[in-house]
Amino acid sequence: MIKKTRKKICIVATIPFALQAFMCVHIAMLSEQNEVTLITNGSERELQTLLSEHVQFINVNVARKISLFSDLHALLNLYLIFRKNHFDVVHSLMPKTGLLAMLVACMARVPYRIHTFTGQVWANKVGFSRWGLKTMDKIIAACATGLLADSFSQRTFLIEQGIVPDQKIMVLGSGSVCGVDVDRFQFNSHARKLRRAESGIPDDAFVFLFLGRVNQDKGVQDLTQAFINVNKRLPHTHLLVVGPDESEMDRVLQKIVAPSFTSASHFHRIGFTDKPEEYMSCADVFCLPSYREGFGSVIVEAAAVGVPAVASRIYGLVDAVSHGETGILHEVKNIQQIEEALLLLATDKTLRSSMSRKAIQRAHTYFRQDIVINEMRQYYHALLN
Repeated sequence: MIKKTRKKICIVATIPFALQAFMCVHIAMLSEQNEVTLITNGSERELQTLLSEHVQFINVNVARKISLFSDLHALLNLYLIFRKNHFDVVHSLMPKTGLLAMLVACMARVPYRIHTFTGQVWANKVGFSRWGLKTMDKIIAACATGLLADSFSQRTFLIEQGIVPDQKIMVLGSGSVCGVDVDRFQFNSHARKLRRAESGIPDDAFVFLFLGRVNQDKGVQDLTQAFINVNKRLPHTHLLVVGPDESEMDRVLQKIVAPSFTSASHFHRIGFTDKPEEYMSCADVFCLPSYREGFGSVIVEAAAVGVPAVASRIYGLVDAVSHGETGILHEVKNIQQIEEALLLLATDKTLRSSMSRKAIQRAHTYFRQDIVINEMRQYYHALLN
């Protein structure tokens, strides 16, 4: 009996966190029958949980921002690595890495070149910046042999914008890159009490939660302003913002809340956490007033915990939220609509309870992690066989 040869798969991302957050479960699945190589700008220690007998790591310095010398050096390194290892598949994530990896994989004649789109940084830009970033995505699409989008609305957006032909891009299952671990993301009454106590939030208070990277594109400043307006009418409400500060947004948020003593004392700020499910358990409504998203995995994670959402009506998020059933969608940057949605969910317990039940059901039915893993397994099986 002839032993089956293990295929060689290379997964490339700019930073280790992208591999841990989006590809961890897929890496474990793919390594069952294949040899997997991870390439990113980081250390072996940062990827220790992903490495195994059939998963190795190679460090390549890929700068997140455009840098001619650094990018040329990374291109050369990637070319030498691809030529030496003779990979069957190169799979990239993130725009910058996708551009470099797909270009080099094409030049090195890697048979299968896959890129996963997780949102477009140019979606809310204008002028030359938008044109340049769109051109990068067009090059990625041209060099790839197959493309994945993490939501159907993102797929439609990319096709309508002329980035990729419709026959070249697909969505796995109902969307999301890696799905929701429903064993991890479920309501925890102990975590609810613990996290509220840590922030000085009373047990009977009503908590709005934002969790993610705190930057302008996430619309946190709009949410904070809407919250101040709501808090004046509903003094028992609190806003909890969790995530790393980017572009000095904390200073912007403090300026918004400072004029109102009451609102300022009901505004709570927590930095990066590796326990997002615990903060979701302590919340009553999850908020994501983002200006651009590929899908919004954090919304379906909160949904699995039973927390309905208030989110922007943009591509990506329209897949994560079923408007009127698992949450409320508002027009992007519309503070009045955000305020109205927050007020409605804070005052209508019956509606909130209904949305909570439907959010859990939808997360379990369509976005469970095992469903998405199986979709990726079938995708690679069809690709390599």
